Amino acid sequence: MAITALKRIIKNGFLNFKRSGLVSWAAVLVVTITLSVITLIILLQAVLYFSLNQIKDKVDVTIYFTTNAPEDKIMSLKSSLEKLPEIAQVSYTSSEEALKLFRERHKNDYPTIQALDEIGENPLGAYLNVKAKEVSQYGSIANFMKSDNVLAPSSVSIIDKVNYYQNKLVINRLNTIISGAQKLGFLLTLLLVIISIIITFNTIRLTIFISKEEIGVMRLVGASKMHVQGPFMIEGAIYGIIATIITALLFLPATAWLGREMTDFLGINMYDYYISNFLQIFVILLLSGIILGIISSFLAVRKYLNK
Repeated sequence: MAITALKRIIKNGFLNFKRSGLVSWAAVLVVTITLSVITLIILLQAVLYFSLNQIKDKVDVTIYFTTNAPEDKIMSLKSSLEKLPEIAQVSYTSSEEALKLFRERHKNDYPTIQALDEIGENPLGAYLNVKAKEVSQYGSIANFMKSDNVLAPSSVSIIDKVNYYQNKLVINRLNTIISGAQKLGFLLTLLLVIISIIITFNTIRLTIFISKEEIGVMRLVGASKMHVQGPFMIEGAIYGIIATIITALLFLPATAWLGREMTDFLGINMYDYYISNFLQIFVILLLSGIILGIISSFLAVRKYLNK
């Protein structure tokens, strides 16, 4: 009995969609615009997080050691740092490698190379390059360096300097920018989704307004609320499904153009990102479209049921 009623509700939902004609397609268009906004937000967030990650990858802390620092002590410190949960990566550069890199970096600076040759020995010490998982964690790493007693046997420290303190202002500003960008992205997403829901809700109310006399007749003959609301909720789900397919297809050429023309500007190939995440994005759009259509239809038809 329940299955028969469900089939009837689904059938009536398709009939409502067909009978509303251009108004139904207008509702599909509005839901498509809503889903396009959601897709655009997903793509913009991908660009934002890619840019932030690129910036974060360029931020690090370098620990410079004295020229006479024993390598075993440096490697012991490296092992200690790698055990910290905040650490993403620690790379070691020996004094010989540091000298080689310095010479290569200043190969066109003749006075500097000449002065280095006149010294007759390597003035550079080894160093560790430390990358944290999050920009906000560099402070705790620097505090660890200050409090670690193993680094100073016989009260003689092997550390020359830690450049965190020279870069502290830049790191703190970057951390503020990242936090602010994430909050702004969330608020912008929430605002656009709310606006889209309001527009979709009002458009679906127009389709239901066309059927207000039919709703009145169904109430007079004693139809249950589910039998009245059900077909409109199915109709709303149809809006969502069709709009999802249209949106997914529209963004294929759009992201292909962005991938061809804007990769250098955006820093990420939007077409490759869209294709590699297509299933995930399609599911998000499908669920968003169906839920948006069903809830909007449910709320819109209540006005006529509560009269």
